[in-house]
Amino acid sequence: MKWLLVLSVLISCTGTIVSLSCTVEMSPSSAVVKFGDPLSANCSSSSNQTASMGWESIYKTAGLQKGVSSVLFKVDSVVNWDVGPMCFINLHDGTQCIDSLPVTVYKMPDSVSMTRPGQLGSMIEGETYRMRCDIVNVAPVANVSVHWYKGDQIIYTEKREGSTPFPDNISSAFDLTAQRGDNGTQFWCEAKLDLSPSVPNMPTVLSEPQEVTVLYSPAFTQPENETLEISDGTKIILDCTATGNPTPVYSWHFPHSVQRTNTKQDESQAILTPSFELPGTYSCTASNTQGTMTKYFTVVEGPRDRTTFAALVGGFMILGVLLLISGLFFVTPEGTFSCNKGSYLKGQPTSSGPV
Repeated sequence: MKWLLVLSVLISCTGTIVSLSCTVEMSPSSAVVKFGDPLSANCSSSSNQTASMGWESIYKTAGLQKGVSSVLFKVDSVVNWDVGPMCFINLHDGTQCIDSLPVTVYKMPDSVSMTRPGQLGSMIEGETYRMRCDIVNVAPVANVSVHWYKGDQIIYTEKREGSTPFPDNISSAFDLTAQRGDNGTQFWCEAKLDLSPSVPNMPTVLSEPQEVTVLYSPAFTQPENETLEISDGTKIILDCTATGNPTPVYSWHFPHSVQRTNTKQDESQAILTPSFELPGTYSCTASNTQGTMTKYFTVVEGPRDRTTFAALVGGFMILGVLLLISGLFFVTPEGTFSCNKGSYLKGQPTSSGPV
């Protein structure tokens, strides 16, 4: 019943019967034009009963023309935001067909800028900050989408709403919960017009990137607790390296026995290679303005290398055997050493000589 109501309204307003099978054909069927650019479209009729046709618009265009099957709408410069030209066809039987050309007039934004609380002041890990993107003088608002970027990755997209075809200023907000991985990363926003039909090589307008600084507490690059063994010929390495912003400072605590032994060890560095090797529990503290972390190193005695010891023992045993054998062959009963033990006679010289 709705179409009957529409038909009755048209008849009452125009006094003309509107054909229910309209023969108006538009080319293109819809148009997108930049404010100030030219616009053209063609309206044609496929009916052989066409008496006259023309365009109605806020612009001075082709008026009523008789004996034609098509009529051209052309504007050198679109300077209005709501164009809406209509093509009408009059048939010989008094029927009139009317159709409008959907026209979207757009304007790129004058500027896109991103602001956030503190204007690049430091953020704190875990806290949420509202960042804002301001788009100035853009049309139509309903076709604007705002993309938020972290580096080259889109992290948030907002589609704007609106019905007015006129330019307006709009803004988009994004809530960022600061993470340590965001430190030193650039954020930026982009305004894009989503139009149909699409415009070839449609530009986008970007804000200046903003690099954020995030403060976060220390975190060790190695496991928090380590156990190391003291072994022959090797040095123990105590690695307390930590990441953090601001850069962490370090302090060490040694076992009591080491404290007495070592008085020159630099206790402000992240990695220690002690000249001493004593068992016990060593601890390192990394701290900055955002927090403190402590790491423990348990140093224990490892299995010793027995090769050298075994070689020494074996050497002494061989030497003892050699001494025992030497005693059997070269030591006299009186306990003296003689190379001629076999011909030795007690109380007599071992060889004769001149008297």
